[in-house]
Amino acid sequence: MAAKKKAAKKTAKKAAPKKTVKKAAKPAAKKAAKRKPNAAFMTPMQPSAALGAVVGTGAMPRSEVTKKIWAYIKKNGLQDTKNKRNINADEKLKAVFGGKSMVNMFEMTKLVNKHLK
Repeated sequence: MAAKKKAAKKTAKKAAPKKTVKKAAKPAAKKAAKRKPNAAFMTPMQPSAALGAVVGTGAMPRSEVTKKIWAYIKKNGLQDTKNKRNINADEKLKAVFGGKSMVNMFEMTKLVNKHLK
């Protein structure tokens, strides 16, 4: 009897072919149009003397000023270790931040824009 059961199992396995599931082809996604930068962000602005001590005295767009300030913060280790959104100002940045010793990163952009003409 045991031999018949084994033979039956073998034939049952051979008889049932594996089913392959085909995934439906996704339609090709439309290529999004490249967004043009806002001209207001790209206009060169002159930094004040206090801000110029941190980022340089030449005229540059606001986005470039922000990049240079963050580079200065990272280079000098001024980002708060517990709350990364806070910036501990050194003497140069205190002049830019209106005398504040600690500033939130969102408040920083507001204070920096006051120093751009």
